[in-house]
Amino acid sequence: MANGTPEIQYYEHELNIRRVIEQSDLQGLDQALIICDLSSLERKLRLWQKLLPRIKPHYAVKCNDNPVLVKFLADLGAGFDCASKNELKLVLGFGVSPERIIFAHPCRPASHLKYAKEQEVVNGTVDNEFEVYKLSQHFPNSNLIVRFKSEAKKALCPLGEKYGCDAEADAPALMILSKALGLKVTGTSFHVGSGCSEMEAYDRAVEKAENIFRFGELIGHNMNLLDVGGGFPGIDDELFEEIAVAVNTSVQLRFPDERVKVIAEPGRFFVEAAYTLVCKIHAKREVRNENGRLEKLMYYLNDGIYGVFAAMFYYPEELTPVLYLDDVESRPKFKSVMWGPSCDALDKISDNWLLPNLNCGDLLGFRNMGAYTVPIASPFNGFDVPETRYFLAKRL
Repeated sequence: MANGTPEIQYYEHELNIRRVIEQSDLQGLDQALIICDLSSLERKLRLWQKLLPRIKPHYAVKCNDNPVLVKFLADLGAGFDCASKNELKLVLGFGVSPERIIFAHPCRPASHLKYAKEQEVVNGTVDNEFEVYKLSQHFPNSNLIVRFKSEAKKALCPLGEKYGCDAEADAPALMILSKALGLKVTGTSFHVGSGCSEMEAYDRAVEKAENIFRFGELIGHNMNLLDVGGGFPGIDDELFEEIAVAVNTSVQLRFPDERVKVIAEPGRFFVEAAYTLVCKIHAKREVRNENGRLEKLMYYLNDGIYGVFAAMFYYPEELTPVLYLDDVESRPKFKSVMWGPSCDALDKISDNWLLPNLNCGDLLGFRNMGAYTVPIASPFNGFDVPETRYFLAKRL
């Protein structure tokens, strides 16, 4: 790192993780390592622009607020979904104009609203009458985006219990209240839930949005912004293509007027595939039965559920480790338990992997670790969060 700016290493054609490991002094590094492929973000943006050309992506900063990633996306021209004053500061610090930001949190502290007002970040979400009154007091010239509830039947992380008003009963009431207070409602938003795999969910939500638009226009609001939220997959491009078709079809059917600006709040979509976590086995234990027969092997890694694996609490997806060893397939497999480095007995990564007999110092890789990982990692028990190294494909 020079002058506080992380070094970016360049590669040709494809990033070879094993080669990076071999060229790095990882045996002397007790800290886990994140290998970040910035080019993955650029490829994702191109895919988005190809499949959803009308919808402007506003990256959800909460998903991964790494300043290097945020600046990289800012330089590519992405918009941003911020949920707090500090996220606003981060994004604005990279020269992003306020027009490229939506303050997409329906329940914001007054000091955060005052900061948004100072910085002229006028677009923000609201889903209850108390927040409307708060905006009337602290940010009356903001653009209110009414967030309504419309959840998918199949989603990894539903959000409707916490945020979103009823589209039929509450949304019209909020728009009437806003009108009475002299506030501007300029659009509506929804979130079908993270990890959505139900295509029909988008059409249901967009239909509700159309009705909200019509009511808003009827009572004199200038409705011009539709926010279709997040929930877009980060590693399944085929599923993303199906979702894109569903979203495009619904938006074009119900909002054919191109004067309506359409945005989205993808987070996982951009960053999940960009990170590979490399962990080292720093301790090992054999567990044998009363006859002395080996029952299982237990390994202790230098990262765990209080570190980057914290995402397992929120999105319990099956992890598959990559072993950077020769002749892995030909070796006999044993039931293996993976522990994190802390003293907490809950710090267990997995207890059902079949792996060859590994040794202290061996390295394991975990792909697709870029979403909701580092931002919620902590140095619990005094163990450092992983170091991050950055890579970018050479432009030929």
